[in-house]
Amino acid sequence: MAGKPRPRIAIPMPHSLDREYAERAIPQYERAVEQAGGEPVRVPLDQTPFEIEKIIAHCDGVLLPGSKADVDPARFGAPRSPHTAVADPQRDTVDDLLLEDAYKSRKPVLGICYGLQSLNVFRAGSLIQHIPDFLPEELRTRVDHEAGKKVAVAHAVEIEKGSKLAEILGRGEKLLVPVNSSHHQSAETIGEGLRISARCSDDGIIEALEGTTADHFVLAVQWHPERSVDQDEPSRAIFRALIAAAAK
Repeated sequence: MAGKPRPRIAIPMPHSLDREYAERAIPQYERAVEQAGGEPVRVPLDQTPFEIEKIIAHCDGVLLPGSKADVDPARFGAPRSPHTAVADPQRDTVDDLLLEDAYKSRKPVLGICYGLQSLNVFRAGSLIQHIPDFLPEELRTRVDHEAGKKVAVAHAVEIEKGSKLAEILGRGEKLLVPVNSSHHQSAETIGEGLRISARCSDDGIIEALEGTTADHFVLAVQWHPERSVDQDEPSRAIFRALIAAAAK
């Protein structure tokens, strides 16, 4: 008797303009999904919306990965910061198609780094375009949010008591979790149907968002759990939660 099929998780290619980066980055996400019991499905960025929708129709959940791009600030009505990276319209189009389908069909969503920012803007939220420009001077050098490319742990995040993320990580009270992060942007105004579930314990920068609808799994983290699944149980728990939600 055949076993139950593994939940299929749609993962857009991280970047349309730098193919080498995209091919180098995506295997980490795919491996994390596989280890958690899911089947990763690559979603190309150069197909028509109709072709993308055909791929999405056969997927049970969505993982929005990181990217070298930054979301176009015009999408949330802000002038461009000189620190804001070039936008990737093809990635944004695919993310929007994936999120539209996920919200319509209650498919679970996990956003990682750029994926959190993409989700928040999709839900009509806004972004801090460059964290050092946003923080007061005395906090600007306290945490290097971009350090994750060079070190295993960039800083700690404080998980909100009673949040879905706290439940996933197996704790009811507030807790600190060491994370690997490499980002210079973060959520500012929170999008519709989302709430804050973690902040950086040193400077208050928003580090995780989650959905407010009980029957729809939506979680986004500003750090990179895919980089630490081999060493870190909280990282594994995040991917297991996505797959468990997709299996339903």
